[in-house]
Amino acid sequence: MAELRSEEEQVDALKRWWKENGVSLIAGVAIAAAGVFGWNAWQSYQENQASAASARYQQLINLTAGNQLDNADNVGGARELVIEIIDNHGKTLYADLARLIDARLAVAQGNPSDARAALETVIDASDRDYVKGLARLRLARLQVADGDAEAALATLDTGVPDALAAQRAEVRGDAHHALGRESEAGAAWREALDLAESRNQPLFGVQLKLDNLGLYNSGLDNQELDS
Repeated sequence: MAELRSEEEQVDALKRWWKENGVSLIAGVAIAAAGVFGWNAWQSYQENQASAASARYQQLINLTAGNQLDNADNVGGARELVIEIIDNHGKTLYADLARLIDARLAVAQGNPSDARAALETVIDASDRDYVKGLARLRLARLQVADGDAEAALATLDTGVPDALAAQRAEVRGDAHHALGRESEAGAAWREALDLAESRNQPLFGVQLKLDNLGLYNSGLDNQELDS
């Protein structure tokens, strides 16, 4: 009988505990389950968004590859894709890259101001240093082409990463050449070639610029070029 009373007391104690704590326990389990479900749903949403951004960006690449920009419809369609990628995936790398392509599309349509605006947006809004560096290089090229080589030199001095040092030196040489500073241009182009060679990076056209300048093979050494 003592054992029976002990068991009954344990049952009564369990009932009292359940009455006092059962609701909060069920609520806690429900909240935990909802959290897991919500996290999985968020992860799935993010994956779907990334897939959609990648697919749209690939379409953009296909429309702008090779000679596709000779077709005005392709240019228009590509710019619509750029807008879609930026609107729907504005914080992703794909949006930054789409803006870089949009600058090229604007140039193809004869709208250098739109191109500069697209590049300046990347510079101001992106948190990716390499992409910002690419935008600065392209903006500097546009500035040289627009006859504002001094502005190009200032652009090149603000945040082009070391990974793009060879390209930066090339564009700096272009700016100096546009300003009639042949010695500085030659020094910058020579630096570009040296950097590209040391890093095993292809850099096309720089040798031709030096040959046309008549300095690279003229017997001038680096000290003379830098003077």
